[in-house]
Amino acid sequence: MKTKILSLILLIGMTLSGCNKFLDMNPTDRLSDKMVWQNAESVELYVNGFYPYINIYGAFGSGDSQVGLTEGLTETLKYGSMIPGTHVGFANIVAYADGGMSAPTAAFHLGMWDDLYARIRRVNEFLSGLHKYGTNLDAATKTRFEAEARFFRGFLYFQLIKRSGDVILYDEDLTKISKSTPLSTEAQGWEMVRADLDFAAKNLPKTWTGANTGRVSKGAAFAMQSRAMLYAKKWQVAKDAADSVINIGIYDLPKANSVADYQKVFKSATTGNKESILEFNYMQTGGPTHGFNKLFSPGGDVPGVGGRATPTQEMVESYEKATGGFPNWATWHNVNGTTTTPPYAELEVRFHASILYNGAIWKGRSIETYVNGKDGFSVFKDDPNPSGRSTTGYYLRKLVDESHIDLNSQASTQTWVSIRMAEVYLNRAEAAFMLNNFTVANADVRKIRERVNLPYSDKSGADLMEAIRQERKIELAYEGHLYWDMRRWRLAHIKYNGAASRVHGLKIVREGAIYTYFYVDCDKQDRSFQEKMYRIPLPETELMNNTAVQQYPEWR
Repeated sequence: MKTKILSLILLIGMTLSGCNKFLDMNPTDRLSDKMVWQNAESVELYVNGFYPYINIYGAFGSGDSQVGLTEGLTETLKYGSMIPGTHVGFANIVAYADGGMSAPTAAFHLGMWDDLYARIRRVNEFLSGLHKYGTNLDAATKTRFEAEARFFRGFLYFQLIKRSGDVILYDEDLTKISKSTPLSTEAQGWEMVRADLDFAAKNLPKTWTGANTGRVSKGAAFAMQSRAMLYAKKWQVAKDAADSVINIGIYDLPKANSVADYQKVFKSATTGNKESILEFNYMQTGGPTHGFNKLFSPGGDVPGVGGRATPTQEMVESYEKATGGFPNWATWHNVNGTTTTPPYAELEVRFHASILYNGAIWKGRSIETYVNGKDGFSVFKDDPNPSGRSTTGYYLRKLVDESHIDLNSQASTQTWVSIRMAEVYLNRAEAAFMLNNFTVANADVRKIRERVNLPYSDKSGADLMEAIRQERKIELAYEGHLYWDMRRWRLAHIKYNGAASRVHGLKIVREGAIYTYFYVDCDKQDRSFQEKMYRIPLPETELMNNTAVQQYPEWR
């Protein structure tokens, strides 16, 4: 069974998540209380409190960064406002100002250091209490709880190390906590992540049954390891972990001949989705819920609110035709406009499942992204708050729930699929490429493309790596990967700098039955990603409280 979170777990977890605090010197009384460890049921409640972290660091959560979807820092998504104090404005502030950004500001926008350590502390307190007081638990039960907790510690340290590299490593030995703890090396950090996920994978079951259905599994641990070890550049470990997920034999990459087919891979495992490996479920009655649909739906669905961020022309042009190859978009790179209809109908199924364009069918109507259309258009910066209108001429379709009608009084409840089989195959493809195993790398890219009926011919060298990057960009679009991929590939300072980094859209003007498409600059200033941004700086709180650390050299 795949990883879904039961309603009871969600409610308990969301309640406990409010108890997080920074790594102070004193263990919380709640976790050190011997009474907590007297039976498996009470111990399990604490483990359940870790599960909301899957949500917090997902597209529907609020803990991944202060900029909202990190795709807003790439060429694929454009936030429509510059107003500070919101995800909408923060994304653009970071995209434009990295070069002149101070260490405290950069740490605030992307670091999440304090929150991550508060959550790591909670897991370590749990592990400490389990080993110290869990004498009434049988060995198998105790090992299972340790495996779940170590999965989440590995998950949290992955989030931290991918941001800052050299970090402080704490384990369950709470006596080692000191206000003078030095940074460990990035390599040491990744080794801890590997070890935690190794332990989880070896000691968690392939499937759960009964009331435990939906807890983190062997497959989830191996899948997370395949992701983390790409960042660590431990190619063999990443490949072996991906192999292990595939060899479990309970996950699949279903065929997607239509938009409806492709959308099923983002549904809960409870609907029969065999692609989902790790997921977080929501519930309308009693919560938890999220607000993704209201914020990202077309403006015509929720006037004055929707369209917080919208896909760019650069992203549209990244999709191939259904028969393979790319259309020639030169006709639509015309600032003076053209009346020729863009070749949307020719594009592959993942485009139609991911992006809404003028004339696309949505909720039984045609999308109207032209000026003064129902879904509207606003020239970037002309209106400081263009909510409910697109600044690119497009809207997100991927991850948005088309069946959600009452956006004002009902919150969103569609599942967040954190890891799925498509990513595992792409993780293996990249690891295999780095190990010079081009046969496996080509086979995995082919498998991803064949699922949506796209042709593929074997490649080698730089062409093969580019094919892997292209499939990650398209297949994993808007799932929180591209910005971090570009950072670990050390391409962000090249791609997201200067005039060539600006993103574009199509402003559409309708006169009767005639539509004119104008190519527009949706940035109006150059983007900036300085090389020092590959390591998010230490926050002021750590520098003030820890006498053993100094700010990273590039940020001093």
